[in-house]
Amino acid sequence: MKIAALDGGVLNPGDIDWGPIAELGELTVYWDTKEAELAERAKDAEIILVNKTRLGPKEIESLANCRFIGELATGTNNLDLVALAKKGIVVSNTPAYGAADVAEHALALIMELARNTRAHTESVLAGEWQKRGEWCYWLKTPMALHGKTLGIIGFGGIGQALGRIASAMGMKILANSRSRQAKVDYPLEYADRDEILASADVISLHCPLTPETERMINSESIAKTRSGLILINTSRGGLIDEQAIADALESGRLGGYGADVLSVEPPDDANPLLKAPNVLVTPHIAWATRVARQKIIDITADNIKAFLQGRPINVVN
Repeated sequence: MKIAALDGGVLNPGDIDWGPIAELGELTVYWDTKEAELAERAKDAEIILVNKTRLGPKEIESLANCRFIGELATGTNNLDLVALAKKGIVVSNTPAYGAADVAEHALALIMELARNTRAHTESVLAGEWQKRGEWCYWLKTPMALHGKTLGIIGFGGIGQALGRIASAMGMKILANSRSRQAKVDYPLEYADRDEILASADVISLHCPLTPETERMINSESIAKTRSGLILINTSRGGLIDEQAIADALESGRLGGYGADVLSVEPPDDANPLLKAPNVLVTPHIAWATRVARQKIIDITADNIKAFLQGRPINVVN
């Protein structure tokens, strides 16, 4: 059985082990795959693995022998799930592989925007402390997080993990969830989106990108927030209106924006966030610890095994 990983480079540049998948068939790993290369590389593969490679109706028609697609991520925005289902191709994703990792990254963005460690370090290394000749100084007043309210929009595994850390730091947790059934070991209150916008000092987004959530943070929603709000997005760039965020940062309505995702990745030079003040942008790396990436391979191997045994798991189509 032939297995083709079409864009394995981003997942495994050589520091983790493909072994659990390689044991299941003849595995070929491509660093990435351009549209013109897809048909040739996929033609003999019964199992195809993708991370960000786009498989729309046109590309799906070229999958001559494919029976199963393993999404090497949780999100499936790169796949036309309806077209794949019509072609009889089962798709499984890799859920819950890095909840703690992404939560830690979100916290790192919150902490940096609250404490401004980077700007102060750069100032000291540039000789500013010596020039001032003072015992201490600050470029921007640090923000104490203890006692502040963290609003978490999207309360799955990542949102719950962030809530646990923030609660331990003494923050009050407001959670927005459709089910409101999460069982956690720390105090929280469920709230609707508008309640969170009005009450939170920090908001972190952890929901999927859907027609309902696309650009849900925009000029209208920002107008409902507290002045100086810190906003964090480690989910999907399309959840926010980037121009509206940039405008709110320029005006001071937002106190800071920390993102690991943008609407277009890599970004266009004209992306307004790249020149806005009080912005942190990391290149989609919240998931990229070795531990999390190895879990993706291990979960994908389990998905393949289950499919071959006739009882597929983590099916998304």
